[in-house]
Amino acid sequence: MEVILTIVIRVLAILMVFATILPLIRNDFWTFRVFEFPRLQKWVINLVIICIFFAYFKDFQIIDIILLVLLSASIIFLSYQIYPYTVFSPIQLSRVEEDNRNNLRLLISNVYQYNKKYGKLIKLISKNDPDIILLVETSADWREAMDKAIGDQYTERVLEDQENTYGMLLFSKLKLENTQVNHLIKNEIPSIETTVVLGYNRIKLFCLHPEPPVPSENAWATDRDAEILIVGKKAVKESLPVIVAGDLNDVAWSHTTELFLKTSDLLDPRRGRGFYNTFNAKYPLLRWPLDHIFCSHHFQLVKLKTLPSINSDHFPVLVDLALTFKYDEENNLQLDYEEKKEVQEKIEKAE
Repeated sequence: MEVILTIVIRVLAILMVFATILPLIRNDFWTFRVFEFPRLQKWVINLVIICIFFAYFKDFQIIDIILLVLLSASIIFLSYQIYPYTVFSPIQLSRVEEDNRNNLRLLISNVYQYNKKYGKLIKLISKNDPDIILLVETSADWREAMDKAIGDQYTERVLEDQENTYGMLLFSKLKLENTQVNHLIKNEIPSIETTVVLGYNRIKLFCLHPEPPVPSENAWATDRDAEILIVGKKAVKESLPVIVAGDLNDVAWSHTTELFLKTSDLLDPRRGRGFYNTFNAKYPLLRWPLDHIFCSHHFQLVKLKTLPSINSDHFPVLVDLALTFKYDEENNLQLDYEEKKEVQEKIEKAE
């Protein structure tokens, strides 16, 4: 029994080291990309295995020492990756006290298409009173329910409901101009590009929900990465203040999300504040940040929070941004030459 337990512990250690290394291989197949998601979970499991080694093993063999070194290196590496999304890291988007003159409050939610608890979301909308609401994974039933409940208040609407889990609904109290529904990679997956009129100012808003790299939908991350980066290239060319929002089906600390931030010249309000995990709402130990709101340096943060469950597998997110034109450009991530080539190659690969 003791021999079996020793073998099991060593095998677990090897698997965790493997799970840390695998995402470093720049391959778009889902088995390489899915291990980018649970980095905090991997950090905890690595630490637990190290503790088990010291608590259980009396005499370390060479293989145990090697595994302990590798597990320790994994923890250091994972700490480096998640550090920007902890409260110990410098914030990327500065905070400002509420200024209602130029505030924009945005609520985003992946509603889970087969969820019929419309009332839960309607109550959250009533309580938080957002200016703009972005809902994804919306069917015709969701469109009818939301249009009936909030259509009188949110008179500006973009209704792209679909039955394939890629429907998208945008409701706004603010005037929308030059609205386009794009299909950047696939005809069945819409994204929205529009201009929001906020007082005397205008803001470019991009809404997206690309495919996740999972075998049941698309085993390759190529299309998802390309759609995210295409929007990034659009954003950086904008002269207007920019907001990008949606369920990106990618975690905040992934290589692709970092490339997006560098390409788009946008800021992430979570950096220096926390993970703000939105998925999976049903499994507390398996959660990571899949739903995102990024903005240009023209904004400052008033409020950012995840909202209570609406019976979906995602928590909604509420962000309150103030358009202050403060220009926090010194906090932007910089895109180097090799990364610029990589971005272009990823986009061309999906075309």
